[in-house]
Amino acid sequence: MHDFTATGPLLGGALIGLSASLLLLFNGRVAGVSGILGGLLVRKPGDAAWRAAFLAGLLLGGLALVAVHPGAFPPGAGGRSFGLVAAAGLLVGYGARLGNGCTSGHGVCGLSRLSVRSLAATAAFMATAAVTVALGRHVLGAAR
Repeated sequence: MHDFTATGPLLGGALIGLSASLLLLFNGRVAGVSGILGGLLVRKPGDAAWRAAFLAGLLLGGLALVAVHPGAFPPGAGGRSFGLVAAAGLLVGYGARLGNGCTSGHGVCGLSRLSVRSLAATAAFMATAAVTVALGRHVLGAAR
């Protein structure tokens, strides 16, 4: 990690908090991305428009970042094969379903609502991430 500044992460965190707050304020919905996507795939009646708009905003935000800062995302998923990235995405989706929510639903929205279940889920997410990185870097010798 070279030339780290806190400006980008702070701005990103503020925008995530703002979008979650606005969705709750104007739509009465929690900004859990896995739940938003799941509800779109199930096609709940009268519910698809806001879900599609929210997800499109996530994609457009990423595209806007690439347009402004082309080096923000490494080409080719950091040298990983499409199959590996797809398998990882499916595992994340399964884990979000198993945990009744994802990091955005539990970590951002659940913690701000003082949910004990979200606190436990977020602690499990963070502990699993720490173990995965430690194993990947120090046992399997994965690239940093």
